[in-house]
Amino acid sequence: MRDMRVQSLVAPGAELVEVDSRAEHDAQFRSLAVEADAVLLIAPETDRALLRYAEIAESLGAQLISPSAEFIALASNKELTANQLGEANVPVPESLRLEPSDSLPIDFNYPAVVKPIDGAGSQDTFVVASANERPPAYAWPRRIEQFIPGTPASVALLCGEKKAHPLIPCRQRISGDGRLSFLGGSLPLAPGLAERAKELALKAIAALPVARGYIGVDLILGARPDGSEDLVLEINPRLTTSYVGLRAVARCNLVGAMLSVAKKNSPELDFDPRPLGFDADGAVYYD
Repeated sequence: MRDMRVQSLVAPGAELVEVDSRAEHDAQFRSLAVEADAVLLIAPETDRALLRYAEIAESLGAQLISPSAEFIALASNKELTANQLGEANVPVPESLRLEPSDSLPIDFNYPAVVKPIDGAGSQDTFVVASANERPPAYAWPRRIEQFIPGTPASVALLCGEKKAHPLIPCRQRISGDGRLSFLGGSLPLAPGLAERAKELALKAIAALPVARGYIGVDLILGARPDGSEDLVLEINPRLTTSYVGLRAVARCNLVGAMLSVAKKNSPELDFDPRPLGFDADGAVYYD
């Protein structure tokens, strides 16, 4: 489906359905989800959008190969996710919940990051140096997390009932303007960092309900070589922008691998080892 106001390229052989309203979108979604052999949902967690369409797909009996509504309900809530990871001894940043009327806490470890509980794409995310700063007002609960220095990284995993298969870990490029916007990334990580990233991502996934489909884990890799300063920041229950780079280096069909995992088979994964960079707008380039 595509908003009729948007002009974009369409892959050869793809079938395009243009929609002109939210009502038309939802009606087409219900119809197409039932007809499709498999449904892969890509939507922001914000305002429960991703969760809503997962619930609709499941209520229609559609064959979801992306995360279930149960998994999305947990992973799209950064507070619930951090609490569950912490209970399973998966390292996460120190954090507090902020109600709309709350001031920044005086006795917190600054600098810190203020973000929506259900945000996506670094929207409404701010770095604050002290309790004296005043990030823009927000109408819903937010959370404040300690800002942790280190290497920002991500690991995408293809998950099924039997096993989670980590793909090549990526380094993330994050803006330095205090908004922590995602600018793109590069791969592969240095071998030591890559192994630490995979190990922590697998530990995080194991602490959550049974996962299905493509799931991204955002991490900070600390300075200590033993990984004792590494932390999990977020779980993304959907395709992430890193897919742009991973698809470019894949010598296999990544969607085919997702289907294979959904059918409880082991995916055939093979990647080009050459260094590659990618931007948030989809551009890729070999280093």
